[in-house]
Amino acid sequence: MKKISCTIALALLATAPSVFAQKAGSLSVELGITQLSPQVESGDLSAPAFPNTKADVTSNTGLTGAITYMVTDNIAVNLPLGLGFKHDIVGADRAAGFGKLAEVRALPITLLGQYRFGEPDAKFRPYIGAGLTYAKFYKETGSAALTALTATPGSKTPTTLSVQSKLAPTIQLGGIINITDKWFINAHYAKTFLKVRTTFSTNQTQDITLNPNAFSMGVGYKF
Repeated sequence: MKKISCTIALALLATAPSVFAQKAGSLSVELGITQLSPQVESGDLSAPAFPNTKADVTSNTGLTGAITYMVTDNIAVNLPLGLGFKHDIVGADRAAGFGKLAEVRALPITLLGQYRFGEPDAKFRPYIGAGLTYAKFYKETGSAALTALTATPGSKTPTTLSVQSKLAPTIQLGGIINITDKWFINAHYAKTFLKVRTTFSTNQTQDITLNPNAFSMGVGYKF
């Protein structure tokens, strides 16, 4: 009797779906952190300005999440979520001595298609992704240093600025480690190819290539 029971149990295990399966139609959510690090190549501030008056943009880390839907056993649609990032714009090259020129908030709105390698029941599944990001910039605030750099000598009017919001392509590389039948760890890297123009109230402009790198790690739950 004991031998028959063991045989039945083994047969059931052989036909049961894997506890780690991420099959077509499954949905998952995750919560983690992301560091957004712009790889800046700055153009010159337009005239009237000294040559090589450039800018740099600092990195920022924030709380992020994501929703993922498995369209097939290998193809997924991924929607990252977040509250946005706050970056400082600082002087560079000839403007390095001016320090912080402004701050801006950025909200990347991204939709990615992913291809997940391996079988749906694999404990580790690497993946690649590609999609589009709408980089929304808002709450731009200039500093006294920006006014000193851009304003006409003797002017008491603070300089304001506006950073161009723009659609840009994004690529992604990552991997998922399944911990239990419901919980997993997701780590990934993404790069967005983004160049924007900043317009100042002094009628000057500055083109900046941002090309931000995003490094993310999160804990997820499968439904």
